[in-house]
Amino acid sequence: MGQTKKRKFPTAHTVLFIIAAFVALLTWLVPAGQYDRLAYSADTDTFLQTSEEVQVTLPATQETLDELTVKIPIEKFRTGAISKPISIPGTYKKLQGQPQGLVNFIKAPLRGISQSIEIILLVLIIGGLIGIVNATKAFEAGIAGLAQRLRGREFILIIMVTLLVALGGTTFGLEEETIAFYPILIPIFLAARYDALVCIASIYIGSSIGTLASTINPFSTIIASDAAGINWTEGLTDRLVMLSLGLVICILYITRYAQKVKRNPSQSLIYDQRNEIEQIYPAINMDKITPLTLKLKLVLFIFASCFFVMVYGVSQLGWWFLEMTSVFLAAALLIGLIARLNEKHFVTEFMNGAKDLLSVAFIIGIARGITVLMEDGQISDTLLFYASQFTSTMPQGLFINVAFIMYTGLTFFIPSSSGMAVLTMPIMAPLADSVGIGRELMVSAYQYGVGLFKIINPTGIILASLALVNVGYDKWLKFALPLVLLLAILAMVVLTIGVYF
Repeated sequence: MGQTKKRKFPTAHTVLFIIAAFVALLTWLVPAGQYDRLAYSADTDTFLQTSEEVQVTLPATQETLDELTVKIPIEKFRTGAISKPISIPGTYKKLQGQPQGLVNFIKAPLRGISQSIEIILLVLIIGGLIGIVNATKAFEAGIAGLAQRLRGREFILIIMVTLLVALGGTTFGLEEETIAFYPILIPIFLAARYDALVCIASIYIGSSIGTLASTINPFSTIIASDAAGINWTEGLTDRLVMLSLGLVICILYITRYAQKVKRNPSQSLIYDQRNEIEQIYPAINMDKITPLTLKLKLVLFIFASCFFVMVYGVSQLGWWFLEMTSVFLAAALLIGLIARLNEKHFVTEFMNGAKDLLSVAFIIGIARGITVLMEDGQISDTLLFYASQFTSTMPQGLFINVAFIMYTGLTFFIPSSSGMAVLTMPIMAPLADSVGIGRELMVSAYQYGVGLFKIINPTGIILASLALVNVGYDKWLKFALPLVLLLAILAMVVLTIGVYF
């Protein structure tokens, strides 16, 4: 008998297409429906209520909000704290079905790429910049120096990366931007004799626990609190506790796995891919390393400065993808001049670097295409409506934990944290009043649910992250699911304590 060929888990692209097909099928099974939307116009100081194809202009007053049972202060709209249209409670209505057929299914990833063009450009330009820095040998020299300094204390690398990324996640929602970190940090983790999974975990789980327990994140905590009609500082203490305990659990979990791999490389979940990964990120020959000259130090300084400039611009100057991408393009040009790369060499290395991240860019676009199918099929509001109906009559402790679990499920269909906040919080926050608990607990349940599912959410950016080292989604699930369970238990304990104490 011939040897049975072992079936491999599908690639990230195929997984996303399977999910897209499942979502398209749901649009045939789940009734279409929608809440009315309320948008504020700063130019005319009016509200625009949209119901199906009908739009009605209303005065932008607190009385209007009260009549619509939207329990949000008018100032939240006028100051720009709430800039997206919100759902109006009690206005859900079923609509004529919009099932998504074969043509819609085929067009969805293309529309997703079109709608994600800014982040795709960011990824490709970062790839080009990395190609230019690689051409100077600066990464090679810098990684070797860091590996020598951390020899015997490599675990510090895990703590440092996870803490810093979590800090970015909890303060300004560092998430998509982390794509830029993997090609740089993976060789460092490999030089420390860990596997690539340890690097992915430190960055991605660090970002996830930071956004899960957001403190001053404007795209999560602040916009959700505003949509719930409360101050964002309410519930802050509980979230700080969640952040601290969650970080400890995550760091211990990653470090335990990392030390096991370091002692015995065959214990790695991706041990069978070690040769494949080494081809993508070749091991550094310490005997033939390029000296870290002043020029190479300057190259690394410019490269590192990009991230500090990006963080400052996003958090303080209101930058978004276009401005961030411009920073990385400018850095590539400047480094090319400093390294004295001729025009042909520069273009070749830049294009090769961009080509290496082209697969990641397509994954981002395909994932967005899944959201396009749900929006066109108009099923997201239906799921929200039935979820709110299901939880509205529960006891306090059960209610808040079911709401948390509900948010983990809704995140699959609405992966945007800010989009989730403005669509669901006007509906869910009043339910907290009806069972006699604080609205800040509903904000926390939203954050914990969204942040927890992001760790394994295939419609998020985890598949794009894994694609950088060709790690299968099944390997990530095997690594991450026990941690997800631990964090879920922690979240439920914190929420339950918040209800009764």
